[in-house]
Amino acid sequence: MASLRTASPELRAYFSRHDLLDVYEVLLCGVIVMRPEDPLKFLEEKLREIMEKGLDAVLWCMSIDLSLHPKLKRISETYLNTVFGLDGEQLVTEELCAKAWGFYSRKLMKLYFGGWMRYNVQKKNKRNKAKQKMALAVVHYNVHILRVIIQKWNVWVQIDKEKMALAAKRLQQIFNKIYLNAVVKAWHAEAHSSLKTKAYFESLAKASQEGCLESSDLTVGHKTSHLPEKALLQVFRYVNLVDLARCAQVSQTWMLLTQSSLLWSHINFSSVKHKVQDQVVVNILQKWRLYVLCLNLRGCYSLHWPSFKSISECKNLQDLNLSECQGLNDESMRLISEGCRALLYLNLSYTDITNGTLRLLSSSFHNLQYLSLAHCRKFTDKGLLYLGSGIGCHKLIYLDLSGCIQISVDGFRNIASGCSGIQDLLINKMPALTDGCIQALVEKCRQITSVVFLDSPHLSDTTFKALAKCKLVKVSIEGNNQITDLSFKLMSKFCPYIRHIHVADCHKITDAGLSMISPLKHILVLNVADCTRISDGGVRPFVQGSSGAKLRELNLTNCIRVTDASVTEIAQRCHELTYLNLRYCENVTDAGIEVLGNMSSLISLDISGTSISDMGLRALGRRGKIKQLSLSECKNISDTGIQRRAPCGRCTQVEELTELREEEFCKGTKHLERCCVSSCPQLTDEAVRAMAFHCRRLTAVSIAGCPKMTDSCIQYLAAACHYLHFLDVSGCIHLTDKALKCLWKGCKQLQILKMLYCRNITKQAVLKYTAKLEKQEHNDADPPSWLGYDRDGNIFTFTMECTSEPEQTNSSK
Repeated sequence: MASLRTASPELRAYFSRHDLLDVYEVLLCGVIVMRPEDPLKFLEEKLREIMEKGLDAVLWCMSIDLSLHPKLKRISETYLNTVFGLDGEQLVTEELCAKAWGFYSRKLMKLYFGGWMRYNVQKKNKRNKAKQKMALAVVHYNVHILRVIIQKWNVWVQIDKEKMALAAKRLQQIFNKIYLNAVVKAWHAEAHSSLKTKAYFESLAKASQEGCLESSDLTVGHKTSHLPEKALLQVFRYVNLVDLARCAQVSQTWMLLTQSSLLWSHINFSSVKHKVQDQVVVNILQKWRLYVLCLNLRGCYSLHWPSFKSISECKNLQDLNLSECQGLNDESMRLISEGCRALLYLNLSYTDITNGTLRLLSSSFHNLQYLSLAHCRKFTDKGLLYLGSGIGCHKLIYLDLSGCIQISVDGFRNIASGCSGIQDLLINKMPALTDGCIQALVEKCRQITSVVFLDSPHLSDTTFKALAKCKLVKVSIEGNNQITDLSFKLMSKFCPYIRHIHVADCHKITDAGLSMISPLKHILVLNVADCTRISDGGVRPFVQGSSGAKLRELNLTNCIRVTDASVTEIAQRCHELTYLNLRYCENVTDAGIEVLGNMSSLISLDISGTSISDMGLRALGRRGKIKQLSLSECKNISDTGIQRRAPCGRCTQVEELTELREEEFCKGTKHLERCCVSSCPQLTDEAVRAMAFHCRRLTAVSIAGCPKMTDSCIQYLAAACHYLHFLDVSGCIHLTDKALKCLWKGCKQLQILKMLYCRNITKQAVLKYTAKLEKQEHNDADPPSWLGYDRDGNIFTFTMECTSEPEQTNSSK
């Protein structure tokens, strides 16, 4: 390049327009090979030669002398000899040719194999893609086919459903038609039978009316065949065993009816407990053991091992009452537990069972739901542990532990551990019952809905705090001076569905407590008897509250501060009230009682010890449906308020109006079943005569402490009241043996008769005429001073400051 810078301008101009790389290589090769003495001159000459020939004619050997050119054969027209430094002979050797051929073959093989591999890989990839696409197409095709199938199946199902619905509709129409035909036929048959029955009873009524005019016994003869068999069966179900045996002796038809299994599924030996012996029980149970579901042996004290063995053979027995069975012990219960595994109800109250029986209960009666252990004193807390630890008794929902004073806090904790499903809990007459016992029980028994704690003086508001965790619907507590209005506040807050509240003889309950529960909406029964601090200020807000219109029963006994204002509010608000007790509410007068006469829903009323007079009594008969009425110790009541007299033509209009008012009580009490007019000293035989002939459904009457009653009143009752079961004539000093004879003839269903302080009734007559009664009480002592009159019936004119206790009575049974 230095020679170019020293060359002439024309050379520089020429080479500046062309690429000098090839020229540079040719000149360099010539200098190296030729080794001239003057290299610059050599280069200039060669450059001029290149300019003349042109750059296209440049060869690598043009700067070298021809004598120095390598001798190359035709086959080696390459630069191999120069590159490898070989001579001509070596360049064409077989080894080199083989090597070159091998290299060339391998290169070709590599080239073609690589191409073949790439082709195969590409072909494989195409096949894989084709497979994937085919699999996707298959899936798509299957999904499409499945969709088509499901759509067709869905259409078929819809059509099938429509067919089924249409078929069901047609079948229902056919069934309704057949059922309607059956109902119409049954109704027609029942109506026909009802017409016959109605005609029969109308004939009886007509005959009874005719018989009343002819005789005083009011009995009518009739043919038993007039009653259908179904009606007779229903009648026989209410007949005790002795009377049922007598019915079987009436006729062949009745004997066959008394052998119906329907009559022997429920057997009540308690109604004839004084006559029942082992042989009777064994004979009956042996014959009907497969049909017996309910068995009542309450008070059957003369039963022993044979009877209990027969009970164990009643495999289908579900309800068993063994209360007051003196012969019952653990061994007897073992016999029963082996056979009566289906028991649901079991009453063992007043028996001598021990822990052994409780262990049997826990292992044998898996379905037991109702259990009464009331007044069973011989088991302990350990027995209650057995009760909850076995496989049985876990389904208990009702438990009665009244009078079991031996139970401690541990016992209640044992009950809670094994019987957590208890809903109804009765713990009466437990003087030692404390808040801790209830807290231990409620820890696990959260399903309790009903609690009864009568005569439990040590319970306090803490008990109701614990019970707040349960959804109570019934609360009964009585004889407690620690319960306060706080308990009512807890009920109002935590027991929104409570329906029955019995808080009697709790002197710390005030009007504020009643006001607290007034927002509750479901109260049906409220009993605040002997809560002497209750007044109009509590009763009126409660009646005006949410439960006033729904209230069914209300007991305000001895709430001496309650007046006519509360009674008026009750009559206006409580449209569904059926039971009302105003006993010893001294401030209730005729004004309040007259308002009660407008209550058509009232069925039971107790106004004993109030200031009612004849005027208020007559008002009760306006819309009378009253079935139970108590008027004891109402000193202002006389015959005028009760008896019915027909007006005469000689009476003035005022007198006739008065007499019509007097009739109201008799008209309004035609449904009366129980009546108590004891200790009403002004009443005479005329009052009883009016009741007897106009209230013929009477079943219980008490005229105790009425000194003006004579044998005539008993004659009236015996002539008209044939359904009388209970009669108390204690203190009726003028009654004689003639009264018992009348009762014996007329009142065939009489079961209980009390004749205390009846000094003119002899013991011989009592033994003769009352032998078949279930219970009778009699003595011939003079009447005690607390009855208010002497042995001749003269009323005391002064108030006794200290009343003596009733004298000891001599009972024949």
